[in-house]
Amino acid sequence: MTWAAVLLLAAGTYALRLAGPMLRRRITLPEAAVRYCGLGAVVLLAAFIATSTMIDGTRLVGPTRPAAVAVGAILALRRAPFIVVVCGAAVTAAVLRLAGLP
Repeated sequence: MTWAAVLLLAAGTYALRLAGPMLRRRITLPEAAVRYCGLGAVVLLAAFIATSTMIDGTRLVGPTRPAAVAVGAILALRRAPFIVVVCGAAVTAAVLRLAGLP
């Protein structure tokens, strides 16, 4: 990549980031669009969690990782402290791997 390309990308990035505050008062989104943008972030995070839980490179993983993530999710939904969530998921994975599951 040349320096001209780097400078062009930097200028474009700066222009896009500057356009947000400058156009904030001029452009208003409908309420439904604002709601869907907020939900979109949650959906993307859920998709990332699902793919990183179920796929390792190009192959599916065994049942240990999804089970550990499920236990962590259940503990998080029950508002357990973060250390309990992490330790619960880790213990679940360790016990299942000790039992011989991949």
